[in-house]
Amino acid sequence: MTRDDEQPKERKTLDERARMTELERIRHSAAHVLATAILRLWPEAQFAAGPPVENGFYYDVELAHRISPDDFPRIEEEMKKEVKANHVFERQIVTREQAIKDAGSGRLGGLSERPDNPSKFKLGNLEAIPQGEPISYYRNGDFVDLCAGPHVMRTGNVSAFKLTHVASAYYKGDERNPQLQRIYGTAFKNKSEMDAYFKMLEEAKKRDHRKIGAEMGLFAIDTEFVGPGLPLWLPKGTAILEELETLAKETEFAAGYARVKTPHIAREKMYQTSGHLPYYAESMFPAMALPIETREKIEREEKAKQKQAEEEAALKKAFSNDVVKLIAEGYPREQAQAKIEQLWTNVLKASNAAHEALMAATEETENYYLKAMNCPHHHRIFAAERRSYRDLPLRLAEYGACYRYEQSGELFGLMRVRSLNMNDAHIYCAPEQFAAEFNAVNEMYLKYFKIFGLEKYQMRFSTHDPARLGRKFVDEPELWTRTENMVRDVLKNSGIHYVEVPNEAAFYGPKIDVQVWSAIGREFTLATNQVDFAVPKRFGLTYRDRDNTEKTPLCIHRAPLGTHERFIGFLIEHYAGNFPLWLAPEQVRVLTIGEDETLVQYANAIVRELRDNFVRVEGDFSSNKINGKIQAAETDRVHTMLVVGARDMEAGHVSVRIHGRGNLGARPKAGVVADLLQAIKERRA
Repeated sequence: MTRDDEQPKERKTLDERARMTELERIRHSAAHVLATAILRLWPEAQFAAGPPVENGFYYDVELAHRISPDDFPRIEEEMKKEVKANHVFERQIVTREQAIKDAGSGRLGGLSERPDNPSKFKLGNLEAIPQGEPISYYRNGDFVDLCAGPHVMRTGNVSAFKLTHVASAYYKGDERNPQLQRIYGTAFKNKSEMDAYFKMLEEAKKRDHRKIGAEMGLFAIDTEFVGPGLPLWLPKGTAILEELETLAKETEFAAGYARVKTPHIAREKMYQTSGHLPYYAESMFPAMALPIETREKIEREEKAKQKQAEEEAALKKAFSNDVVKLIAEGYPREQAQAKIEQLWTNVLKASNAAHEALMAATEETENYYLKAMNCPHHHRIFAAERRSYRDLPLRLAEYGACYRYEQSGELFGLMRVRSLNMNDAHIYCAPEQFAAEFNAVNEMYLKYFKIFGLEKYQMRFSTHDPARLGRKFVDEPELWTRTENMVRDVLKNSGIHYVEVPNEAAFYGPKIDVQVWSAIGREFTLATNQVDFAVPKRFGLTYRDRDNTEKTPLCIHRAPLGTHERFIGFLIEHYAGNFPLWLAPEQVRVLTIGEDETLVQYANAIVRELRDNFVRVEGDFSSNKINGKIQAAETDRVHTMLVVGARDMEAGHVSVRIHGRGNLGARPKAGVVADLLQAIKERRA
């Protein structure tokens, strides 16, 4: 059984539950059908939570029997019986006192009362239900569970389901709590949708970016010497990374962005001011305690050293005088010796105290943190100069390296890493400029979608929850309403398809998460576009407006390509490693038919011409048969192969082959080279 470190999701509010889709309701109901089946096989089972999740559902269970995939057919057979019985999902409202009593009797999460097996996890679940919120049970047949719903009408509506895997998870995600078995499954509206899903999963396995990345030599993760989640970019992977950075730089330059560069570390004060500490501390690398390096510290050290020297000189003089005085006064030898030793002990104590004072002044430290986000640094760049309304909008862009201490169980290839290169920018603008700037960012997304052939996408507009102001969200109700209305108006006026999701905004303002779907239909969060009305005020950022008053700018955080690590992982799977010409790690390979010296010279001249134009090109002039050379290039996913033989050389031609498409025939060399350069320049798909 594998360990599952998935963090528990925050409990859904009643409003969020009311908005659950039909598919989510089916999956939630499937979890109850699963629990019913497990209890029929193992009546002693204890259940914790069974929510719908992305792509399916799970139920956490405590059971002495270790469930494995070998048990799935038995469990699924019992589930089918419950579905065939077509029991109604009946809802019952109860008091908190009644729920506590029923949990103690073992009724909740069971087929009948079990006085010797109380529902201990249900008592814990009850504690999470806010006071005043109705407490409800759901019954299907003789299975009763504490649940806020919603569900489908009958168990018969759960017609297409399959158990997928089992993992372990701590109750409520806390390692101090019991470790439970988490049984995962998925469910769909019908069998054809489920078959399509599993077909997609099979294709996804073939496209796994970790597998293809290793085959193509794009990146490596050296856990022994470098550390987990810290990818090393190999030459071919670096080529992709730099092409993306070039694309972003060109796009942003045309859009009026100014490029900046910031350090990889900063003082604790930076992140205290931004609000990331202490709330974001768990996602940051631990602090580095470094010596304070300020003029004040140097002055303190000098004073401490001077005081120590003065005290030691005075003590030595007093000691010498006392020794002479004792001898002159005729003290007996033993008494004089004891007196001298006492005096010397006092000297040492005083000297040590002075030394400790000096060390205290010398060893004062302050905390520095590895940069987890670029925004605070950009805020300080804004603050570095006086600004007026004439400077706005100010667009600052950076490919900033950031470091986040993702939990070990969450690390996954390039998708979840601890070092990341972020396509980041921050736009500082006046309120009246906001709509145009926010819309321009969205238009930039649409441009990128076209370049990468992303046809299906959606903007998720995340708003705040008024009930959580001052806790999860900055306590500025008027600014929340105002900025959310501004974002909503931009989305409506631009005609971009979006869905509104409450309670998922950033702590400092509303945001848009950009969802895209790959060529095989896998959903992926590409990037984010956020409004920040709170943090600029914390840093005291201001500009002088037309009326000569100081005002705080709005800030738009945007990262259209997200992090390079995550985006390249997505592109590997989207293209299955078959990158378009402009993005391919090896764009062209020139292959010779034979080893004739004149032919090799002709082929080498093609390689040099392409290299002179910054094309990533290699030559294969070996003695291998041409079919073997072509097969090797296909295996390496080289985009374009230029095959040259004696007749091609005589005619000044090359034969063109495209990976996965085959032979396009012989063409004049000059025209082929010109077309390659133009295709790369235009970033053709």
